Amino acid sequence: MTAPAGGAAAARLPAEYILPLRWTDDAGLPELADYLRHLVDWIPVTVVDGSGPDLFARHRAQFPPEVRHIRPAGRPEPGSGMPQGNGKVAGVVTGVREARAELLVIADDDVRYTRGSLAAVVDHLGSADVVRPQNYFDPLPWHALWDTARSLINRAWSADFPGTLGLRRSALLATDGYEPVLFENLELIRTVKAAGGRERIVPDLYIARRPPKARHFLRQRLRQAYDDFAQPRRLAAELALLPAVVGAAVLPPRARTAVFAGLAAAAVATAETGRRRHGGTAVFPFRAACFAPLWAMERAIGIWAAMAFRAIGGVPYAGARIRIAAHPEAELRRRHHGKLQAFRQQTPASTLKEQP
Repeated sequence: MTAPAGGAAAARLPAEYILPLRWTDDAGLPELADYLRHLVDWIPVTVVDGSGPDLFARHRAQFPPEVRHIRPAGRPEPGSGMPQGNGKVAGVVTGVREARAELLVIADDDVRYTRGSLAAVVDHLGSADVVRPQNYFDPLPWHALWDTARSLINRAWSADFPGTLGLRRSALLATDGYEPVLFENLELIRTVKAAGGRERIVPDLYIARRPPKARHFLRQRLRQAYDDFAQPRRLAAELALLPAVVGAAVLPPRARTAVFAGLAAAAVATAETGRRRHGGTAVFPFRAACFAPLWAMERAIGIWAAMAFRAIGGVPYAGARIRIAAHPEAELRRRHHGKLQAFRQQTPASTLKEQP
């Protein structure tokens, strides 16, 4: 269910909000600054800003004075000519290390919480180390409906990956951060779990996010397909899509039409199953499920394009070429097994602050 907005007069939450940011233009600055003006009434906010110097200065001037506005540590300055890699990971790790609370809410710049949904994530952190809610797009232009079909299919089979997580600070400090791979949220979740942390998936906790511009949506197609190298069973299923379509295309006309109609109907039915789970009809319209065949055809082609980039060293992303989508769970367990328990045993309880 969607959480209520709540009132600004309520006490601030005993947690901290971490927003990693790296912009090349400020088209969305007025709307983000307005959101932050509401947010600082509900929770202390830290923005870790890897934007260029001029944009950084403009952000500092426009953000509310209550926002702590800092630079990410340990990565090249924008415009330096050095590879940037996944700057979001640098922003998240810096924010976690600099945080003044144990309970954290990490969110992309397009995520829009209410006070009620923030309180719900913080409450779930009372019994978990990482909390995964569900995002939905608001508003819904055509390309957001297309991308929503992907989320609905994810929900039908398991759970979706949002642009925001709840996190206990100690859970990531125990592993000294996580690696700057492409599918950074999955890597963070797997790292925390490998160290002994508990994940809580909350598929009926709906958090709005603003859709990207259509041009940015189109640029995301290859990257999102490449993410699936981190999920081998999903990868195998997606690689089978294009051969199935090509095979159907050489059938006699009547059989070809029947196969294509069946595949389209199966895609819509799968997405509709995801839409109906956990009260999703409250935020996902039926027309989003109707985009599932288009998304499936996109992925049938895109996953083979991603395979080609994998063969030549990885997918281009933010001035670098990234080969690893996310590390396998078994590898992360070998690296981090038992670290969280050891960290908490060695760290005085008074330093794991629940409140800034």
